[in-house]
Amino acid sequence: MMTDNIADSLTRIRNAAQRRLETTELLHSKMIEAIVSILVDKGYLESYSVEEDGNKKSIKVVLKYDDNGHSVINEIKKISKPGRRIYKSKEEIKRFKNGYGTLIVSTSAGVLPNDEAYKQGRGGEVICSIW
Repeated sequence: MMTDNIADSLTRIRNAAQRRLETTELLHSKMIEAIVSILVDKGYLESYSVEEDGNKKSIKVVLKYDDNGHSVINEIKKISKPGRRIYKSKEEIKRFKNGYGTLIVSTSAGVLPNDEAYKQGRGGEVICSIW
């Protein structure tokens, strides 16, 4: 039984990028769909689609590579874990990796990237980091 679907999804993306696969399939939840949507908006993934097979949903993710065939994702890491939640205020999430990386934060206004959360003046639980 899997207890952390977000960590599983990030690991599937990381493994697919290391193997230079075209696509990968993730389990569906609203939180994972929001995270993948942010990764597409920020340019770390090419696209995604939600597919239904009977009563099961999954997310098909198309990975993005540069001209040399290397993944645009250098590192994708889960920050807040089920055993230890990490919360940050708006000042603490202002910049990540000097603006080259992105923190994905779960706020009271939904799941947001760190720059958008800072603009709205919101802190929250830091789900993952990517650069």
